[in-house]
Amino acid sequence: MAHASGQANKQCWEDADTVQDAASTVAVTGMDDRAPSAGVQRLRLIARNVFPFAVVGAIWEIVAWAGIFPQRLFPTLEQVALSFVQLTMSGILLHHTVETVLRLTSGFALAAVVGVAIGVLMGRSRLAEDIFLPLVSICAPIPGLAYAPLFLLWFGLGNVSAVLLVAFVSAFPIIFNSWTGVKAVKEIWVRSAQSMGADDRRMFTHVILPGALPYILTGLRLGLAQAWRILVAVEMLAAVPWGLGWLIFGAREFLNTDAMLAGIAVIALIGLALEKFVFQKIEDYTVVRWGMVAA
Repeated sequence: MAHASGQANKQCWEDADTVQDAASTVAVTGMDDRAPSAGVQRLRLIARNVFPFAVVGAIWEIVAWAGIFPQRLFPTLEQVALSFVQLTMSGILLHHTVETVLRLTSGFALAAVVGVAIGVLMGRSRLAEDIFLPLVSICAPIPGLAYAPLFLLWFGLGNVSAVLLVAFVSAFPIIFNSWTGVKAVKEIWVRSAQSMGADDRRMFTHVILPGALPYILTGLRLGLAQAWRILVAVEMLAAVPWGLGWLIFGAREFLNTDAMLAGIAVIALIGLALEKFVFQKIEDYTVVRWGMVAA
């Protein structure tokens, strides 16, 4: 009798385990069925990114058609798109864009190299910090346009003054963030590397630079924004014959608001492309891949 009762209990436990496994399988299957596919997730991501622009575009169209402003000063999106296409087909917009991008990349590259070098040096050397920090703290809050007359007098009209001014103004946020990033490296990382026998070169390349990289990337983003602001303004002051800033200011003289907005749209598209295909790729390949920043 006891043996039969034991067999019955064992059979009951086995049946219960089977039912539980079946229920788990059904639950997982149901979750898989309810989980959105990759295509649906991609469509949701696109819709989420497009939605703010659609709202702004709708508000713009309402204001344009309501006649609150003269249509020449507040054109519809259709007029802006038509002007964009015409300027592109004629090659004028492309020429302006290429000239601006060349000045931007030249100035920003110079600022990135010098800014990161000075910032890292300030973070690693107390003497360099004592020398550079007061100068950077004084010069950084001054608006970039305040330096423009000096650079035009020192380096003359043209590309040289524009590139150097872009480099000078955009270097300050890069210096600050690089310095902060080096200072923010955790002491336990440094001590762990020292205990494993890392020399100064390995300490810098494997601990200091990777630890400071999130701050450096933030500084580069802020520096690029500064570079855009000063470049668009200085392209008119520096008397350069081509450039998006020159196009925008020139269109203002003739009340060609649609051409002005087309130039602004190109600046926005270039900034978006740099963020998506340069900064985000670098970030994904480094700090996200290392687990330092969430994807």
